[in-house]
Amino acid sequence: MSLEEAAKKGWEELDIIIVTGDAYVDHPGFGTSIIGRVLEDAGYRVGVIAQPGWESTADFTKLGKPRLCFAVSAGNTDSMVSNYTPSKRLRHEDAYSPGNKAGLRPNRACIVYTNRLKEAYPDVPVIIGGIEASLRRFAQYDYWSDKVRQSILADAPADLLVYGMGELQMLAIADRLKNGIPAGWITDIDGTVWKMDIKTWKEKKEELLSTYMEVPPYAEVSQDKTLYAKAFRTIFEEQDPVCGHGILQVHPKTVVVQNKPMRPLSTEELDRVYELPFTREAHPSYREKVPALDMVRFSITTHRGCFGSCSFCAIVMHQGRMIRSRSIESILREAESFRDIKGFNGTINGLGGPSANMYGMDCRKWEATGACRNKLCLYPQVCPSLNTSHSKLIELMKRLRELPGIEKVFTGYGVRYDLALLDEQYMEELCAHHVSGQLKVAPEHYSDRVTAVMKKPDRKTFERFEQKYREINKRLGKDQYLVAFLISGHPGCTIEDMIATAEYIRDTGRYTRQVQDFTPTPMTAATCMFHTGVDPFTGKRVYAATTPKEKNIQRAMLHYREPGNHALVYEGLKRAGRLDLVGSTWNCLIPRSTDRKKKGGW
Repeated sequence: MSLEEAAKKGWEELDIIIVTGDAYVDHPGFGTSIIGRVLEDAGYRVGVIAQPGWESTADFTKLGKPRLCFAVSAGNTDSMVSNYTPSKRLRHEDAYSPGNKAGLRPNRACIVYTNRLKEAYPDVPVIIGGIEASLRRFAQYDYWSDKVRQSILADAPADLLVYGMGELQMLAIADRLKNGIPAGWITDIDGTVWKMDIKTWKEKKEELLSTYMEVPPYAEVSQDKTLYAKAFRTIFEEQDPVCGHGILQVHPKTVVVQNKPMRPLSTEELDRVYELPFTREAHPSYREKVPALDMVRFSITTHRGCFGSCSFCAIVMHQGRMIRSRSIESILREAESFRDIKGFNGTINGLGGPSANMYGMDCRKWEATGACRNKLCLYPQVCPSLNTSHSKLIELMKRLRELPGIEKVFTGYGVRYDLALLDEQYMEELCAHHVSGQLKVAPEHYSDRVTAVMKKPDRKTFERFEQKYREINKRLGKDQYLVAFLISGHPGCTIEDMIATAEYIRDTGRYTRQVQDFTPTPMTAATCMFHTGVDPFTGKRVYAATTPKEKNIQRAMLHYREPGNHALVYEGLKRAGRLDLVGSTWNCLIPRSTDRKKKGGW
């Protein structure tokens, strides 16, 4: 992070400089650190500029001019998600910044950083990647401006965009640049997006369309919601490294061209990545803690990918549906390394990937034909072609527990409960050894109509899991609980659905503070529905609560006990004709008040 540090390594110049919107934390849970370590392992000299001031070029020049390129990421999250709440208010905290301080990254960080770099070094290639670039690679609905924005590659003066998990792409790009190939000539690497000018597009259109699929242009998808949904479906269905095709989209001043997705890393490659010499520490220049590190410092990533395909989640569009798991031996070595780290108390506080219990799972069709285009792996039921055995995960958990110096291994979150129900032995192991009093699961909603839109299991599946969880813990003599996470305001959810859910919570004692207002983030099916009012896969209309008032009412309904929410709950009940739920009887959600005006309420 400084020229002095480079000099200590004997480096007179840097090959690649990574610019990130996060604080620099040398941990495999942070994308900047993974890419930096992978490039260093390949022999490249890598520097990091973390959270630079963006008002001038000063911070962007402090490491000098890199020999090959700059690599830019907004950080582990989209910068707009980092900076704003679902109600579009500025956040006052940022877990990826020292001292939890907000305001250390700009809005639309990839664009801002790239502009500053090109201002300082016009001739140095800039590669953008990470979540923000990956999920904004095509024209996308932007919740914060309430409009369809151009591809980030059309807005930012970057030379290339890396999407998905970027290790293989960055190594290939670095090798090309090292061999003297100009960045503008690098157009054939899987998992990258490049651009061409309109004149070249017109000249080579026929040739390109023999290789790439064209989705409706920005000028059309920004005005026609039906075409936007059509484009989204094509992009989603081609998100497969085995059978996916390249896609292009015309913009007013450029054509954005996406090559097919990069293949997932093999088990051996994943092992090598996660066994690189991460210190699992924030950079020593920071005087305050980076809260995000505390959450994951002694956690272990066991696999990548998720075949859940939940509508509100973009993991499929970034990591893909095919699971790639590390070897048990590699994971054991990583766990053993914790014993030498100051502050480790013998507890591994997280074990898993995007979903905790997909480790070791696969489908016999993936290698030959990729993930199915015409059906999902888990919805409306678990596909019989899927290998859902937890045997490899059970073996891993047992062997971790047996390691000297490892006292506890917790799986506190991320369990896909419809899969867990298929293996009682796994649930026994989980409850007996790997839950620290509470297990966090995500039914997301208790209305089957809403979970159908979410592509999540129905309420009965959750109830069966909860019952089994209770039975096993009772048999084990353990006092352990479930903490349910819910989403309000998701497409498909009406005020009537929220009232029914509130009544269900009232009747079952499932009141929870773990409620998230749906945020339309780029490149999710739910965001497409929010913007268009259409399910992109069926073409059917989907209701969406798009006004701030209704979103607030829906969220308040899940916290109906809070006095501060009574005014919003009352308004929702009135709209739905359910004022029978206002009063003092057992079934009422909120009490009546004789001095509502005085209390500033309803």
